[in-house]
Amino acid sequence: MHFVEAKGLLHRSGGMLGMNVYRGCTHGCIYCDSRSRCYGFSHAFEDIEVKRNAPALLEAALRARRRPCVIGTGSMSDPYMHCETELGLTRRCLELICQYGFGAAVQTKSDRILRDLELLEAIHRQAKCAVQMTLTTWDPALCAIVEPRVCNTQRRLEVLAALGDRGIPTVVWLTPILPFLNDTEENLEAILRACAELGVKGIICFDMGLTLREGDREYYYAALDRHFPGLKERYIRAYGTAYEVPSPRRARLLTRFHEFCEAHGMLHSPEACFRFLAELPERCEQTRMEL
Repeated sequence: MHFVEAKGLLHRSGGMLGMNVYRGCTHGCIYCDSRSRCYGFSHAFEDIEVKRNAPALLEAALRARRRPCVIGTGSMSDPYMHCETELGLTRRCLELICQYGFGAAVQTKSDRILRDLELLEAIHRQAKCAVQMTLTTWDPALCAIVEPRVCNTQRRLEVLAALGDRGIPTVVWLTPILPFLNDTEENLEAILRACAELGVKGIICFDMGLTLREGDREYYYAALDRHFPGLKERYIRAYGTAYEVPSPRRARLLTRFHEFCEAHGMLHSPEACFRFLAELPERCEQTRMEL
């Protein structure tokens, strides 16, 4: 990893303010869109860029805002990747969010978030905290290939349960669904049933498939060659160099997804989920005035 002094931290993102304390990731997910060349990385993706002044930038921004809002993190780089254990920058930023009476929406795949469970609960009591957890692959052996350096789906379900026990609402990202790998009804059904049992508030699923861009596509295809010989050629025949790579089962899977979520009272459109994540309760304004 390497350290930089960032010029800014917060940006508009889905109805809230977003921040990325780190740039790059060490989880090694084979499908990661953040590897795409359009994002302009000038360093290796696993050579994490650490914005060492992120807490100072965040505090200055929070001090300057007259009204509270939700601060999101994790849209581009997981805030709980390996280096967070040592550096604790995500935790320090969450402490500031709590101190200034703002809300938080945290997106991760990692069980390292459990370290900050009491802090997340404090944010939620005062304003609002919601945690988003990505679930793609039920089978542990396949999950270890697709998402190799982060805890598996079963462990993430334990994290969701721990959050729910503290009253912290959760949203699941069911994405991406990889054609010819995890695009099965069995995989979808297992994840959906687990979400319903845990009382997940909503599930974000843009489509049943994935997207591939320059940079991301090459990394994904190299992984297919290593673990699934011949599958890359099947992708090329089916999709060429298309950006959108839908599962051949997408229609059936999407129908089942929406029907299941509707029947179990879970939000299931991205728009509804993002609205929920960005909303602050009325009590938040009063809490902010008392700080």
